[in-house]
Amino acid sequence: MTEATRPVTPPPAEPLLPNPSARLTSAFREVASRMEGLGVMNPALEVEAVAFEPWQGHWLGVMVTPWFMNLVLLPRARSQWQPLPLRGKRKLHFPAGVFEFIGADDPVVGEHQTCSLFSPMHDFQDQAAARLVARLAREALFDTANAEVPEFPKADLSPGAPAPPQPQRAAAAPQPAVSKRDFLRGRLSSGGHVDRG
Repeated sequence: MTEATRPVTPPPAEPLLPNPSARLTSAFREVASRMEGLGVMNPALEVEAVAFEPWQGHWLGVMVTPWFMNLVLLPRARSQWQPLPLRGKRKLHFPAGVFEFIGADDPVVGEHQTCSLFSPMHDFQDQAAARLVARLAREALFDTANAEVPEFPKADLSPGAPAPPQPQRAAAAPQPAVSKRDFLRGRLSSGGHVDRG
């Protein structure tokens, strides 16, 4: 058999890193134990890693703690990971829009990137509400209906058409229930509580 006809052996598949939920939970529980009693903490909440699933060679999910809720991105396939310096920033594109992630590192968690959803967490009445918001926020990232599109006045571009009227502020309307878009943008209802439906 000549060199040219010898079969090519494909490279071995890259080992994938396991779901990071357990190590995230462990690391942030340790931090929470040192922060007990601080005013920034919501005592009704606990540390929980929510909805970590593969996304483009990474792990993406939501970290819920008594003091913040963040989207968290970690490596799954090391070859696809793009490191960021500590506190460096990167914009990631999702169907719902562009979100800024910040570089972080931790001895237990390792290198990761975060995008703040809520901080502090005082508006959440209990863990079930925080978990629901976390799941819905993760889902909403992948729904184009949640993208914020600027509204521009329609214009008649025919010659001699009058200029479109300037937009006027509408009278204050009652606040609707919190939407998935609001979850992603860090907005809660006017009453400050999440409706768990």
